[in-house]
Amino acid sequence: MRLLSQELENYLGKTVTVAGWVNSRRDHGGLIFIDLRDHGGIIQLVVTPETKDAFKLAETLRDEFVITATGTMRERAPELKNPNIPTGNIELVVETLKLLNRSEPLPVNTHDDGPETGEDLRLKYRYLDLRRPSMQNLIRRRSEYYQILRKYMIEHDFIEVTTPILANSSPEGARDFLVPSRLHPGKFYALPQAPQQFKQLLMVGGVPRYFQIAPCFRDEDPRADRLYGDFYQLDCEMSFVDNGEEVRQTVEPLIKNLATKFAGKKLEIRSEYAKKFIPKDGTVPRIPFEESINVYGVDKPDLRYGMEMIDLTEALRGTEFKVFQSPCVKALCVKDGASLTRSQIDNFTDQAKKLGAGGLAYIIYENGSEKSPIAKFLKLEELKKIKELTGAKDGDAVFFGADEKEKVNKVLGQLRIAFAEHFELADPNIVALCWITDFPFYEWNDGEEKLDFGHNPFSMPKGGLEALENAKTDAEKLKIVADQYDMVMNGLEICSGAVRNYNPEIMYKAFGLLGYDEKYVEERFGGMLSAFKFGAPPHAGCAFGIDRIFMELMGAKNIRDIIAFPKNGSGIDLMMGSPSVVDEDQLKDAHVAVIEDDDDED
Repeated sequence: MRLLSQELENYLGKTVTVAGWVNSRRDHGGLIFIDLRDHGGIIQLVVTPETKDAFKLAETLRDEFVITATGTMRERAPELKNPNIPTGNIELVVETLKLLNRSEPLPVNTHDDGPETGEDLRLKYRYLDLRRPSMQNLIRRRSEYYQILRKYMIEHDFIEVTTPILANSSPEGARDFLVPSRLHPGKFYALPQAPQQFKQLLMVGGVPRYFQIAPCFRDEDPRADRLYGDFYQLDCEMSFVDNGEEVRQTVEPLIKNLATKFAGKKLEIRSEYAKKFIPKDGTVPRIPFEESINVYGVDKPDLRYGMEMIDLTEALRGTEFKVFQSPCVKALCVKDGASLTRSQIDNFTDQAKKLGAGGLAYIIYENGSEKSPIAKFLKLEELKKIKELTGAKDGDAVFFGADEKEKVNKVLGQLRIAFAEHFELADPNIVALCWITDFPFYEWNDGEEKLDFGHNPFSMPKGGLEALENAKTDAEKLKIVADQYDMVMNGLEICSGAVRNYNPEIMYKAFGLLGYDEKYVEERFGGMLSAFKFGAPPHAGCAFGIDRIFMELMGAKNIRDIIAFPKNGSGIDLMMGSPSVVDEDQLKDAHVAVIEDDDDED
């Protein structure tokens, strides 16, 4: 019988056949030892001169040669046992050995120890990189992860439905990948950024609960927590649901179980401010968007640590210090911040300036006194208020932001993250979850100097049609809140969802407030609007970024490390050579012409 290395403990004294790659070979003169590796681990082979053919072949073997070996499984001598591997108590005494394939010298390391290979080389030879035990483990764990997702959704009465890959362009906030139509010259399909419209149409079609592990395509720049091009999400929708809380309560246990039972981590919130938003009998806070921005500076706060922004605007009103005579003054109390060197403080100051701040004022508390370039400009009662409101103690440092509120939130929000990274405040063994709710329905688009949708036009504004009709000015429109919600895990957005706008009248009005007429809406969303006119039920749903969740649960620093075949940081598949030039005949068939870039003519 042929067995995996992980099964061999049960076959002592029996004849078995194993197959795999030569992990290493050690020639001890009278004996040759081979560590044979498969996806389950390593088994030691012992080849003796008595088996002449096997011994002769064993002398020629090199790393990564593919072989099979047949022999008798035995227990190792006590002094030769290896406690560092699961099969360290046994070995296979080889009787016959067969070479299946040779290997050229390797361009990358297939071991987890030894020299580290650069990422581009690993991606070019990904099929070799995947042989590393850590990568094999991630592949198995990802399979287990998918099984848990599907099992949970099916147990909660969701029906798995696949939706089209060739679809229409959709305003999801990113660039589409366009596919030219050969049969319809001048027209294009778009690869779906999300199955948004299709899943809503499934609700109209009478499907009570839908889900799929959906491929999504967005032409966005890659970064450490976002793949280029294609990614996967757990997409779901529920009919006859008209509030976001029902969706949140349905899917929340899945993520909590993944964190605790699957990843073996602890659920905990260490930000005291966030705890007041935890519902009764719950563990996951529901934090309104405005609260999150005002306290953490971001809409995806990491709650594994505190360090919330403290608003000092009122406390310092009337100060003679000009910098603090700003519309908004906030502070961060950095525990143990007195340990920062001057050069480190300068580095944080440079970060603040890059974010738009004029500088970075601070006070260090040490030996019962305040050390600061700004202390001499503040009155004693002002210094006392700052210390009292920030809770600063000896050894701490307080850093200030003073400017327009939006800029202060942005600068201190990013500095909060930077300070936490410096002091290693984010415990990797903890998962801190929260829901961010009540997002702005509209937001200001600085680039085009006009209002635009906040998330997408498919969400229901809280207050429905009445809320839209009462908004006359841009300021009033910006106050409209959407029934949208994001789930955040350790500072990463892992889910986005909303109660859907299933009423054509509300859809027309929502676009109308941005200056679009009904004709535009019908051209862009005619299929969905038409469906909504035939008894569409209220519905709501969400989508989880399952690549990003898996990355965080596995403790990976880069999302490319947990994908079998990712593109590199420039969006290039180094292994397959894509994107690539195609034949002229293919371009003609698709009615496409390539326009040469003449930027380099100078």
